[in-house]
Amino acid sequence: MKFLRILAWPVSLLYGVVVWLRNKLFDLGVFKSTTFPDLALIGVGNLTAGGTGKTPHVEYLVRLLMVNLKVATLSRGYGRNTRGFILSDAHSDASQIGDEPMQFRRRFPESVPVAVDGRRVRGVKLLREKFPELQAIVLDDVYQHRRIKPGLQILLTDYNRPFYEDHLLPTGLLRESKAGMKRADIVIVTKTPALFSPLERKRIIREINPASWQQVYFSTIRYGQLVPFGAKPGKALLSKEYYFERGYSIVLLTGIANSSVLEYELRDKVKELVTLRFADHHAYTLADLQQLRKLYHNLQTENKLILTTEKDAMRLLRPELLAAVEGLPVFYIPIEVEFHDKDAENFNKQITDYVRSYYQQRKAH
Repeated sequence: MKFLRILAWPVSLLYGVVVWLRNKLFDLGVFKSTTFPDLALIGVGNLTAGGTGKTPHVEYLVRLLMVNLKVATLSRGYGRNTRGFILSDAHSDASQIGDEPMQFRRRFPESVPVAVDGRRVRGVKLLREKFPELQAIVLDDVYQHRRIKPGLQILLTDYNRPFYEDHLLPTGLLRESKAGMKRADIVIVTKTPALFSPLERKRIIREINPASWQQVYFSTIRYGQLVPFGAKPGKALLSKEYYFERGYSIVLLTGIANSSVLEYELRDKVKELVTLRFADHHAYTLADLQQLRKLYHNLQTENKLILTTEKDAMRLLRPELLAAVEGLPVFYIPIEVEFHDKDAENFNKQITDYVRSYYQQRKAH
């Protein structure tokens, strides 16, 4: 592995020069960044190529804001087979809007518009045309999309692979250099352990070295109950401990950037864990599900099930794939984020104060 990194280093250097030049042209105003002074735009992104937990953090923001404000989400719609602006509806599927927006659509009520557009400036304008009462838009995976400039930029970094210990692609996973962190207003260290010491917190903040205007918060993942595949929201569920206490064996199907945290969560709680991993946003085929079925039937126990992530489940909703897993005990496990100690209170206040300042400014005009 070290030898491969050495071979990839010249490519990383060239890539870094190209990205640095692009960012410099935006910083100098040669390339235009569009702002929306009367609309609260919250960008969520990362420096690394996926796996930092953007989806549950976007959901956290929407749940926080939708109580009192009109909020929408706008994503690129990675992995979809469509182009342009699409506003999701009850008939949308992952092939049309992407798996993450599909998850948003199923999680949030119809009162929260969920849209996709690779050109975010156009997407914001079209959302405003369709919903003039919008007060905030959460922009998913927008950190490197510098054609638009959110009023509040949130950068996520994985506790298990922080950006300050990583390298540029292809040597590492960084999309741009660590200096890109300075564009963030907020840095969230994600996927931290549930038990998190103040000393570790101080160490990480020292490594990040935030500027005076930047706030650093720490979040952790909380897993929900196992949901039968295809079940409607609100259905009463057995607790996940029901399966753990009975020594179930699990085939874990994932097509996400990093499944290690989920695997770690499950490994000491089940009798046997068999993993079937695919690349992030993998488009499942009938052959994949035949392989899944075979792994399931090879487990030598009656107490067994198939588990996947909520994001993966969105890509399994196509009719032909539903038919392929018919009769199998397929579940997905939803995740949410929680903040440590007083971080939730401080983070929530910073977000709501930011959005309200835009809302009050809009009312004044």
